[in-house]
Order: sequence, then structure tokens, then C-alpha cells
Amino acid sequence: MIPGMNPRDLQKAMKRLGMKQEEIEASEVVIKCTDKELVVHNPQVMKVNVMGQESLQITGEIEERLLSSIKDEDIESVVEQTGVSRENALKALEENDGDIAKTILHLKE
Repeated sequence: MIPGMNPRDLQKAMKRLGMKQEEIEASEVVIKCTDKELVVHNPQVMKVNVMGQESLQITGEIEERLLSSIKDEDIESVVEQTGVSRENALKALEENDGDIAKTILHLKE
């Protein structure tokens, strides 16, 4: 919003400029990067169309999560072979650079 400008006048001005704005109901927004995810909690999402070009404007509480390169099936294999929790299996796999055999041997010691 532009401070001091009537919302109705703002809508008219946007229409004259070929701008359309639409609110999108969202409960969570996730942006996936190569090494992490950005998760926006309680987001306000606006889709803006300016002369045929669409863009999204997102505001909210941002949480950054690092992605693990360890596959789910690798974690499950370690859990099945050793009986440890999923969290402990993931931690052990990360400590052993994703080497399943080395992780299982380490956990069985």
C-alpha cells in the first residue's frame, strides 16, 4: 500500500497501468533450493500481473532448512538392519558420508 492513498484510488490506478492483484490463500510456502528449503509460515501471498508478466509477493515468518543428501531408503535400510531410531540412523549416515555399510557396521559395534 502507498501511505495516504485511498485503497479504491490505488485499485483504479493499478487497473489503468494494466496491473492486476489477487490474494492467494496459502497455509505454507516452500521454496526449494539445491542445498536448503525456505519455508514461509503464516504467509500472505499476492499474485501480481503487470502487462502479462506474473509474479508472486510473499511475506511471512521464514524458516531455513538445510537439505540432507541422504536418501530415505538409505535411512530405512540402516533402521531395519540396526534397530536404531530414524534420527540416529540419519545422524550416523551423515557422520559416515552416506556410506550405508560403514554406518551399519559402526552402529552394530
